[in-house]
Amino acid sequence: MIYHIVTESDLRAHLSGNVYTPASLKDFGFVHCALQASVIAVANDYFSGAAEPVLLLEIDPERLTSEVRYEAAAPIAGGGAAHLLDAALFPHVYGPLHTSAIVRVGVLGVTSDGYHWPGEFEALDAFLKERQA
Repeated sequence: MIYHIVTESDLRAHLSGNVYTPASLKDFGFVHCALQASVIAVANDYFSGAAEPVLLLEIDPERLTSEVRYEAAAPIAGGGAAHLLDAALFPHVYGPLHTSAIVRVGVLGVTSDGYHWPGEFEALDAFLKERQA
């Protein structure tokens, strides 16, 4: 599995029908993703100031219709560098994410020490219905 980290409002803003097209696809040409071992460091580097829930999308690369390339990190301006210490390659998805590839979604836990792996995951549709604005 690969993972994409996103705030709840960004997910909702870039989800249209059965396709999720984050801003990074337009800005960088791909969707930033991470392997499980890098998720927490990435979340801490880029989402430490988030004032809303930060979500973790679990993606099955076998279900993607877009190409996945494992490449060197492509740091985003303003982020930290801790995630670069332990990961040489990151999965980059070169196209939109169809919701059928998003296996589950969870809310990253956060404490004064930073983010933590979600306590539970659920299907994307169930999550969105449960948390309707």
